Amino acid sequence: MTSELRAAIERLWDGGEGDPEPVWETVRLLDGGHLRVAEPADGGWVVNEWVKKAISLYFKFRKVEPIELGALQFLDKIPVKRDHAERGVRVVPPGVARYGSFLSEGVVLMPGYVNIGAWVGPRTMVDTWATVGSCAQIGADVHLAGGVGIGGVLEPPQARPVIVEDGAFLGSRSIVTEGVRVGAEAVLAAQVCLTASVPVIDVTGAVPVEYRGEVPPRAVVVPGTRPKDFPAGRYELSCALIVGWRAESHDARLSLNDVLREFEIAT
Repeated sequence: MTSELRAAIERLWDGGEGDPEPVWETVRLLDGGHLRVAEPADGGWVVNEWVKKAISLYFKFRKVEPIELGALQFLDKIPVKRDHAERGVRVVPPGVARYGSFLSEGVVLMPGYVNIGAWVGPRTMVDTWATVGSCAQIGADVHLAGGVGIGGVLEPPQARPVIVEDGAFLGSRSIVTEGVRVGAEAVLAAQVCLTASVPVIDVTGAVPVEYRGEVPPRAVVVPGTRPKDFPAGRYELSCALIVGWRAESHDARLSLNDVLREFEIAT
């Protein structure tokens, strides 16, 4: 079934016209958690490009129309999810998850936002004003604290979405975009900003070790800067610093403040 659906989506993508039913079916499967934009495989992640193509086609085929939710009125192409009770998901007004996203059992969505194509794992907290962008993959037992921004990566189809693995804790107002992968049980302090080009530097040893586009599992990361020379002088550019590693003795739900205090970092 999936191979036939994939072939139909590829034909629509290449030809541009045709029966949109395969697009509707693909997004329906995304909404039910039966398909994912990206999934773990052999220690890494595989991007299902054809699923991202289906989401782009969904935007193309859908028309803007009024949407009424009680006293609230919207004008959009994509409706909101309505199956929270049957899936065991708690959504606090005015939290919104778009149709085509998936929220696993035990997810708590405070007044935040989850976009189409995103997958949110069991027992994860999407805290107040946190946003989960299109196609982002958020693991189980993750805490996205207040105001966290998870960027959407829809195009190009082969681009990896943002990935936050199981047990990670992202502090208030931290930002993760451009397909960055945050490893399992990593801790990001408040206001850490990560893009594909922002260096993540392990400063716990005698020699710095630099990562880009990823945060290693169990790393404790804080905002930092490092100098760079320009024709007009030397200026500080943003980076992120790995200042420690989450100990095995830490409870999986240990608060961000407790972890940072242990490494003598101000909170």
